[in-house]
Amino acid sequence: MFWLLMLLLLFVFQTATILVGEFRRPAKTVAWLLVLFIFPIIGFIMYYFLAKEYSQRKIVRRRTRHKMTDIQRQLRMPGGASDVGSTSSLCELYSDSRLCGLLHNIPGSPITSRNQVTVLTNAEAAYPVMLEAIEQAQSHIHVEFYTIRHDQIGTKFQEILIQKAKEGVKVRIIYDGIGSYSLSSSYIKKLRQAGIEVHPFLPPLIAFFDKRMNYRNHRKIVVVDGQIGFVGGINIGDEYLGKDPKLGFWRDTHLKLQGDAVYYLQMTFLTDWHFVCGQKLTEDALFPEHGQPDSSLVQMISSGPDAQWDSIQEMFFAGIAAAKKRVYMTTPYFIPDGSIAMALKTAAISGVDVRIILPYKGDSRIVQYASRSYLQELMQAGVRFYLYRKGFIHAKILIIDHMLATVGTANMDMRSFFSNFELNAVMFDRDIMKRIETDFMQDLKDCEELRLVEFEKRSRYEKGKEVIARLLSPLF
Repeated sequence: MFWLLMLLLLFVFQTATILVGEFRRPAKTVAWLLVLFIFPIIGFIMYYFLAKEYSQRKIVRRRTRHKMTDIQRQLRMPGGASDVGSTSSLCELYSDSRLCGLLHNIPGSPITSRNQVTVLTNAEAAYPVMLEAIEQAQSHIHVEFYTIRHDQIGTKFQEILIQKAKEGVKVRIIYDGIGSYSLSSSYIKKLRQAGIEVHPFLPPLIAFFDKRMNYRNHRKIVVVDGQIGFVGGINIGDEYLGKDPKLGFWRDTHLKLQGDAVYYLQMTFLTDWHFVCGQKLTEDALFPEHGQPDSSLVQMISSGPDAQWDSIQEMFFAGIAAAKKRVYMTTPYFIPDGSIAMALKTAAISGVDVRIILPYKGDSRIVQYASRSYLQELMQAGVRFYLYRKGFIHAKILIIDHMLATVGTANMDMRSFFSNFELNAVMFDRDIMKRIETDFMQDLKDCEELRLVEFEKRSRYEKGKEVIARLLSPLF
């Protein structure tokens, strides 16, 4: 009887700890309580090591502000942003004062006008352009990826980076400790022997004991000479070229940027570099004048557990809520929080054309079941879902009316919103939106629309798996 009472008190203590620690996010509280109920004690140990609030928030915010000041000194326009107040490209955006106000007030993310943007559809297009830019580097190459693989394309990147290092170009690389957990030590050793600085972002063992295992750097950044930048959904690995037999053809979207937006890619990389190795880089050569004329409007928005605001999630929500005609979305992982789900439902009920492309075959069954748990209620509101049948779709795209389009690293899920370090480019030019829309319409041709009548016929067993997956989804 005594031991039974002790076990009960222990369980109550563990439950109370989770309730106090996670009260700000009820969905996450329920998920951890379910884990604790299924795995007593073990579940609490998992919570202790995986769910700790990010401990460096204030420190990293302060670093970001200081770095932002350094960048502003390098830009010719007051305050670090172009004067975009009179540009016609923002006319439709300015018609919605709330969305406009939110975008203009995101800290450290001004809308810049001196940019050139190239949309790169799939790795077959992106890798050659990336490698060509790297080969032409004269000063420095900054590389940051969630996943780097020691495979054919990974070796090609390695060889070219080593060659550039031998030519005297400064090469710096950041890779995520979890996303690149399979990267061989020999691959890293060969880079370092060539004089390349390589650092992991939160190595798994350190992250585990520092109770930050759940936080991952999901950004994909390449900056060459401070003049050319790349961002989007593509990592370095053969699967992005369709060589994974299980997933087949890999559909993705990446961007090549030139102009002011590259300064903010650079700023994000340097902030992460300071974090991983403590080195503060402030040379003028990192932010050279580029000579780009006023052309495409781009806003770089970063987010992460170190930031004061969940900027990307807020941008997604505000954009969907402001939509009057269309919301087109492509995402490989669809686990929206309550606000995003409500914004989608409200938009569809209001007559907005809401279309969302998801993979037919995902790379994670539990995530796929969690995604499916949201579909019925959204379809009942008028949201249309399309399942991509050509292969695996990994692109992260959102188009709102003719106001904006965004491409980046963030998925439409709670991990990207609240736990991962992410980076998105928001674009406002009609020509770029049209280019991204063209890809979206082509992807629709390779999809099968999910019909509500058929979807409602799935078995209770399938629905049960969706319920469990959805309860656990805040932890994915």
